[in-house]
Amino acid sequence: MNRIGIAGIGFMGWIHWLAYQRLSNVEVAAISTRDAAKRAGDWTSIQGNFGPPGEQVNLDGIATHESLDDLLNDSTVDLVDLCLPPHVHVDATLKAFEAGKHVFCEKPLALTAEECDTLVKASEAAGKQLLVGHVLPFFPEFAEARRVIQSGDYGRLLGGSFKRVISDPLWLSDFYEPQKVGGPMIDLHVHDAHLIRLLFGMPTSVDTTGRFRGDVVEYFQSVYRFNDPSVVVSACGGVINQQGRPFTHGFEIHLERATLQFEFAGFTDAGEVMPFKILTHDGEVLRPELTGGSDPIQGFVAEIEEVMTSVNQNEPSNLLSGNLARDAIILCQQQTESARLGKPISLV
Repeated sequence: MNRIGIAGIGFMGWIHWLAYQRLSNVEVAAISTRDAAKRAGDWTSIQGNFGPPGEQVNLDGIATHESLDDLLNDSTVDLVDLCLPPHVHVDATLKAFEAGKHVFCEKPLALTAEECDTLVKASEAAGKQLLVGHVLPFFPEFAEARRVIQSGDYGRLLGGSFKRVISDPLWLSDFYEPQKVGGPMIDLHVHDAHLIRLLFGMPTSVDTTGRFRGDVVEYFQSVYRFNDPSVVVSACGGVINQQGRPFTHGFEIHLERATLQFEFAGFTDAGEVMPFKILTHDGEVLRPELTGGSDPIQGFVAEIEEVMTSVNQNEPSNLLSGNLARDAIILCQQQTESARLGKPISLV
């Protein structure tokens, strides 16, 4: 039985809590939060952009700590699930390794590649696993795309385009602060940067054009180049200042004998989905039934199952490793630099 301590009971802490309740080989042993009401089980103040709102939670038998330090001193906890603001990830992760805990850290792992590298090395020195909450590959449409690609049924991967756009998150006062959240590139596009790195390997260069808000990219378009010039990959993402379109994401992935398509667009009156499809070279349109369907929590369940496999086997995850998370931040940093300088940036 894996025993978990959740540090931070906000929206992601709540979503992770719901996912843990569905698993038989893991239990939440402790939580930490500065909020006295949440320590008493009143999580009704939690709201998010998907999934159910917070509820009254039964914390009988679960240790409730006010500080992260108290949670780390809890000998019943094997793994710390860090659902804390990005700017405290480095300090919290280092403390967790010093306390002898495995770490499951929400994305982004850190705000710079240098900080990420520090955490990867600390994980290796401590002999503990570092898992990073890049849940996107576990969402049904993205998981099916990975399955189709890995099957080889439609030949080799030729490229793709990826999209992740939101309206201005007016409720996040520090969203554009490089030392707090990192802006749209680090907080939003990092999902697709991680996916691109996972599917295609590390690019040899990036070429980005973008609008800035202060020191961070507000909206961008990028082209990624690889050793194989026939692999064509691009992405766009960031913030548009129209509140009627709060969220859009999707992809079109090209294989030798098929194209994979999916897009979701949220609007203030409703959400619209272009369901996952396989468009084959011989004219078929395949619409496979996806595992997990429209359940907003199932992707997190699959993600945590991957975390538990890594911890129990004491081997880095092929999907959630600190190395992959670091590479995603490298891509985001170099895309920002390319946009700032107005020229491609080499990654080799």
